[in-house]
Amino acid sequence: MAQNKAPRGGRVRKAPTKGSAKSPTKRSVKQAPKPDPLPPFRLGAVPGATPGKWIRQWRLQRPHQPIELVEIAFADQAAAVRDGLVDVAICRRPIEGDDLHVISLYDEVPVVVMSAESDLTVAEELAPEDLVGEVLMTPSDDVYGPLGLPTEAPKFPAMSTEDTIATVATGIGVAVIPMSLARLHRRKDVEYRPITGVPDSPVVLAWLRDRDAEDVQTFVGITRGRTARSSR
Repeated sequence: MAQNKAPRGGRVRKAPTKGSAKSPTKRSVKQAPKPDPLPPFRLGAVPGATPGKWIRQWRLQRPHQPIELVEIAFADQAAAVRDGLVDVAICRRPIEGDDLHVISLYDEVPVVVMSAESDLTVAEELAPEDLVGEVLMTPSDDVYGPLGLPTEAPKFPAMSTEDTIATVATGIGVAVIPMSLARLHRRKDVEYRPITGVPDSPVVLAWLRDRDAEDVQTFVGITRGRTARSSR
């Protein structure tokens, strides 16, 4: 059998055996920089609004962007939107302007709030004529305006809705407010009943036309029933 002979002045080179090849040098993999976190989405809401289900859906659809609930007064709702304090706001009408998008969400039933000992509590629903002679206390943060009810005006200044209800509890008079506010300030010594002949309180979603971005449209879609599985 022929043998490998070393060339003159050299050595025999061995054929590389299986697995003896040098493994390629590992290159360090550069990770892409993480994107900057998105700023919180600021949702404004007037007293009585209940956006809990929409906030939960937001967290499912946009887990990468936190959401903050900002309480705003009825009197300040338009300014909160226009001044950029919130991205969108759940408001009560009236709120309007060429610079705003405003869409309807739902209407709230008006109720009469009275002392738990009032004779008005015997009815399941009241009519304007049931309030003849009653003292009607209109809160300083009233959302209705003049109602034209056959009632008497109080001889003391208007108070906040919360203080008005506390005064109603003493039996001095009654108040007409949206049902959500009656629930918000509920007390054991007051009752409330729906009333006919008084307009509902429309609840709307408002935002600036110049702020019509993807996150805003996502929230608008959520209020209209769009879920993470819905197609646009």
